[in-house]
Amino acid sequence: MQFLAASTAGGTLSSLSIFAVIIVMFVVMYFFMIRPQKKKEKEAKNMRDNLVVGDEITTIGGIVGRVVSLKEDTIVIETGADREKIRIKKWAIQSVDTLHDDK
Repeated sequence: MQFLAASTAGGTLSSLSIFAVIIVMFVVMYFFMIRPQKKKEKEAKNMRDNLVVGDEITTIGGIVGRVVSLKEDTIVIETGADREKIRIKKWAIQSVDTLHDDK
């Protein structure tokens, strides 16, 4: 009888410790994977929302150009020496290469 009670108490303690380890793993995963990814997405959205005409940009596909006009979800850029114009979506902008004075 005492053996049965001891094994049940040990099993409950073991289950709780496994559950605690799983919770700790999710917390660590959140701080090392999910949180930094959300921070990067927020910074990218902020960068795309603060575009101005004249900015030098690079697209995800590697096209480099200067912003000519802005619309809600698209922009028009000029590329090359002959000033070819290309319309692209804002989500396709990888980086803004123009330095701005943050005042």
